[in-house]
Amino acid sequence: MEDNPPGYALADRLALTTPAQVRAIGHPLRTTVLQLLHERAATVTELAEAVGRPKSTVAHHVDVLAREGLVQVVRTRRVRAVEERFYGRTARMFFVSPEPAASGEAMPTDFNDFEVAARESAPAFAEGRLWGFIRHARISEEQASEFWQRMAALVEEFDHLPRAGETVYGFAVGVYPTDHPSLPAEEP
Repeated sequence: MEDNPPGYALADRLALTTPAQVRAIGHPLRTTVLQLLHERAATVTELAEAVGRPKSTVAHHVDVLAREGLVQVVRTRRVRAVEERFYGRTARMFFVSPEPAASGEAMPTDFNDFEVAARESAPAFAEGRLWGFIRHARISEEQASEFWQRMAALVEEFDHLPRAGETVYGFAVGVYPTDHPSLPAEEP
């Protein structure tokens, strides 16, 4: 098992190459499940508890993610007569491939995780030139403040770059408290 979260082996990046994969991560509950699995592998029961939704609803969404290759069973354990499955992500980061789908079906054009700058970034996204990440982590206020100071220094560096290229690039960063759910403590 790895020392770093989420505690199981996974690829660094996975290209989403089908419209079904893009639609799968476009659902808010499935996005939340994927974000929770950044922390550690979890059962459907744990995920349902974390998001406050029925187990059957969460199981359906986990099945969609598994069918599209975005999550997989990373370990199991026997609980009484039932084998409990722990699901994990297949990659740390998913990105939409600029290549057209093999099926010829058009990729959805409204997919964009970076909602804060969505209108401005939409053309770059359509051209496959958008780099953006949204992450959630349980950290202290002091850690958030220290992280913000480092990001502010990066923003200052960006502001001071020589104006030399033909293209104007946007750069958006932020650290903000959320009501994002978290998993319960793992049982031994």
